[in-house]
Amino acid sequence: MTGPRTRVLWLAKGLGRGGAEQLLLNCVRHADRSRYEIEVAYVLPHKDALVPALTAAGVPVHCLGGAPGRRWPLRLRALLAERRYDLVHTHMPVPAVAARLLTLGRRGPRLVHTEHNLWERYRLPTRWANALTYGRNDAVVAVSHAVAAGVGGRRADGWLTVVHHGPDLGGAPSGPAARRAARAELGLPEDALVVGTVGNLTAKKDQASLLAAFALLRGRVPGARLVLVGSGPLEAALRARAGEGVLFAGMRADVPALLPGWDVFCLSSRQEGLPVALMEAMTSGLPSVVTRVGGIPEVLDDGVEGRLVAPGDPVALAAALGELADPAVRERMGAAARARSESFDVAGAQRAVERVYARVLAN
Repeated sequence: MTGPRTRVLWLAKGLGRGGAEQLLLNCVRHADRSRYEIEVAYVLPHKDALVPALTAAGVPVHCLGGAPGRRWPLRLRALLAERRYDLVHTHMPVPAVAARLLTLGRRGPRLVHTEHNLWERYRLPTRWANALTYGRNDAVVAVSHAVAAGVGGRRADGWLTVVHHGPDLGGAPSGPAARRAARAELGLPEDALVVGTVGNLTAKKDQASLLAAFALLRGRVPGARLVLVGSGPLEAALRARAGEGVLFAGMRADVPALLPGWDVFCLSSRQEGLPVALMEAMTSGLPSVVTRVGGIPEVLDDGVEGRLVAPGDPVALAAALGELADPAVRERMGAAARARSESFDVAGAQRAVERVYARVLAN
C-alpha cells in the first residue's frame, strides 16, 4: 500500500513560450506522478501560452496576477496556507525571493530552486534580493556548469546540483516531406539556404547582431532567408533594421514542425543558461552557429556540431554562417548534432530533480 503523494508547487514568473517555461512542461510529462502531486503557479497573467498544455496534462494551474498585479505575493501567501505544500520548487528569481520571504521564520514547505541564468546578468535590485535570501533554499539545481559557477552562497556538498535538461520532441516530424511542409508553412523557397532562430525579441538575445550578420551573408548567398521565431519588446526596432530575406514568424507553438525546413540554427545571445531551443535544433539534426556564452559550450563543440563565436560580433557570426552555406559541412555537422543529442535526456533530468526532492524531504 502506497502512502500519500508529496505535494509540490512549481512557481514561475510566467508560462509563456520561453525556454525555462518550456522546461517546466517537459518535466511535467516525465514526473513521477505516483509519488508527487504537482501544481503550478505563475505571476504574469498575460504569459499564459502553456497553461492549456499543463491543464491537459492534469496539472492544476494557479494564476497569481491580475489587477492589481502587485498584490500577487499576498495571493501566493494565501495559496501556500491553503494548499499546505510539502515542497515549493521555484523558477526565476522574483517569485523565488517572494517564496523565501513568505516562508521565513515559520514551519512550511521545503524550498528547491532551479537557477536558469547567470547571476551577474540579473538587474542589481534582483541580484541583491536574491543574494540576501538565497540561503533559505534547501537545495539548488543549476541548468549548466556555467550557471552553477555563478551561484553564490554555496553550502554543504549536495546543496547544489547540475542537471542538464533536454527537449521533449518525441514524434516530431522529420525527413523530406516534413521539410517541404515546413517550408510551405513559412512560404520559403525550396532551394533557399534558410537560417532560423528561436527566442524572445529582447536585448539579451541580440537579434540585432544576427540581422547585421545576415545582411553580410546575403552578399555571399543572395537567396538566403532568415526566420525569426518569437516576439518581444524589440520587435518594431528589429523590423525597422531588417533587410531583404528576413521573415518575422511571431510566437509559434509548432517550432518542432518548423525545424525540418531550416538548414542552420542560429543563436546570437549575449547571455544564456542552457537554451532549450538549441537542444531542440540539435535533436532535429540541425547544425548550429551560436555564441560562446553560458552553458552552450557544454553541449556543442566548435567545429563538430556547429560553430561557436563571440557574442556581439556580426562579422564573426556572418563568417560562421558562410561556412555552413556549404551543404557538405552542414551534413557533417548536422549528423554530429543528432548524435550528440542522443545524450539529452529530459526524463533522466526529471529523475535527477526528484532525487533532489527526496534528499531535501528526508532531512
